[in-house]
Amino acid sequence: MMIKEQIRVYLEKLNDELSLMGVKGEVCLYGGAVMCLVYDARPSTKDVDAIFKPVGKIREAIKRVANEFQLREDWLNDAVKGFIVKHPYKIFISFSNLEIYAPDPDYLLAMKSMALRVDSTDKQAIQFLIRLMELKSANEVFDILEKYYPRNQIKPAAQFFIEELFGQ
Repeated sequence: MMIKEQIRVYLEKLNDELSLMGVKGEVCLYGGAVMCLVYDARPSTKDVDAIFKPVGKIREAIKRVANEFQLREDWLNDAVKGFIVKHPYKIFISFSNLEIYAPDPDYLLAMKSMALRVDSTDKQAIQFLIRLMELKSANEVFDILEKYYPRNQIKPAAQFFIEELFGQ
């Protein structure tokens, strides 16, 4: 597990590696890393889910950081890329050679709801984001999900969970 301070150090080191390579990069964070770094909603995450470019150069820098800190080579990975749809995001951290972005909370809520895993921190993240956005009904949540994903793609388990949160 990586705590907030460690992730920040690793991202700074990633910037340093890109600087040594003469490369400018972009990373957009998702999942637990956003909940940990951006919202301080949890103390740690097992890995950093992100999409990034230029892919090849950043993968090379990720490996260098992994070697230096004895991390798994996938400490920062783009496995989430198959689940990403167009969404708004903002710069979270700007380093000399690396821009770090984070999605808006409504998109993160949609992603977490679509991914909802029973034995995970997804439920806590969903509850946190609903409170953060001051949503008052399941329908408000479903309206947000439908901005990004078709209603028929919402898992019944996610639908039931969200409805239960609002006593429906």
